[in-house]
Amino acid sequence: MHPRDQTIFALSSGRPPSAIAVVRVSGSQAGAVLTALTGQLPAPRQANRRLLRDAAGQPIDDSVVLWFPGPASATGEDVAEFHVHGGRAVLAALIAAISKIQNTRAAEAGEFTRRAFENGKLDLTEAEGLDDLIHADTDRQRRQALRQLQGLLGNRARDWRERIIEASALIEAGIDFSDEGDVPAELMAPAVKAIRALHDEITEVLAAQGHAERLRDGMVVAIAGPPNVGKSTLMNQLARREVAIVSPHAGTTRDVIEVQLDLDGYPVTVIDTAGIRETEDPVEQEGVRRARARAEDADLVLWLEDGDHPADRSKASPIPTRKRPSGEIDFRGLTVLHVRNKIDLVAGEGTDLAEGQIGISASRGFGVPELVNLLVGFAATFFGESEGALVTRARQRELLYRASDSLHRSLELVEEGEELAAEELRAAAYALGRLLGRVDVEDVLGAIFQKFCIGK
Repeated sequence: MHPRDQTIFALSSGRPPSAIAVVRVSGSQAGAVLTALTGQLPAPRQANRRLLRDAAGQPIDDSVVLWFPGPASATGEDVAEFHVHGGRAVLAALIAAISKIQNTRAAEAGEFTRRAFENGKLDLTEAEGLDDLIHADTDRQRRQALRQLQGLLGNRARDWRERIIEASALIEAGIDFSDEGDVPAELMAPAVKAIRALHDEITEVLAAQGHAERLRDGMVVAIAGPPNVGKSTLMNQLARREVAIVSPHAGTTRDVIEVQLDLDGYPVTVIDTAGIRETEDPVEQEGVRRARARAEDADLVLWLEDGDHPADRSKASPIPTRKRPSGEIDFRGLTVLHVRNKIDLVAGEGTDLAEGQIGISASRGFGVPELVNLLVGFAATFFGESEGALVTRARQRELLYRASDSLHRSLELVEEGEELAAEELRAAAYALGRLLGRVDVEDVLGAIFQKFCIGK
């Protein structure tokens, strides 16, 4: 039997031990599995309490079971669910009992969702939204992913594709009736109007697409500066826990340390880097090299300076000349915010700050809330108006560009020949079909679904 025809099963809830665990079964044998373990098939879509028994008649657990006959199920196939106590021994016994039933096997990562996609229960944009929802770390990411799962982009793409097919039908009808005098002209005018409207809509969507992709990936903030200026202390303050070793000795941080933060719903990765300095220690040299590389790739650099001995900005900087700190927000290059630490040790606290510089005491928390507010403000500008954005992935953006380009070319070719314009419309419809996962997408399915967790 082909693996896709086999009945699959997996733990679909959290890692044990837990109060309750859910084991899901999908495929033609799901009903047989349910009958084998409970003695009878329960009423569809109703929770039923059943004592589960293995093939030898030995009890496994007192459970709640559910039966969803296909195609009215999450995957479009027959689906059974076992809600059992979440102990490791219970789950091991249940999985062993299911695996002994003929033509059943453990599910691969994302296989339940892939079957739902292949059975028409969701399109590829909705599957991508589900993946984003599973991996959402902040509330803004959750809301964006949920909108995709509910068909925000998919519904629009289906509408666009239908309208392209309608316009294409008009043009091809004009070709078929080319000997009917004024009939082609009557058909071409509404077709051209529809194509132009479609092109304008897709172009408008693409113009605002970047912010949603940023929200998926998050923003990277690198804490950089000379050794022993309090970078690790600031990292711990932002994380509100001890994630980095703090020491009075220079060169303590050798590798890059990362922590994920939720700043007002914005996903932010903060990086603590090694102190930038000349050193003969090969291990510290590698740390400095990595610090420079991460600082250059960050969306924002917090350049930390010692309140007692501010660094001379005219000297060597870890940032290349083309991205040298300017103290201004400049999205054409790297943005650097100068932070002067240890201001509690300086007489006239906070009065000797350079323009564009913020003063803090990382060890005592002075100025840290103000710094966090600045980070939130920068994040709001960086992510922009992502609420309601349709495009959240590079794959989606690329296919929409292809559709837009084909529509543009079809408008240019209308005067030269209806056949050429019709061919470009077919290309646009094909691109939207790939976006939805309805034509020729086998090459991308593995890359998408393998990122799902087992049991989803």
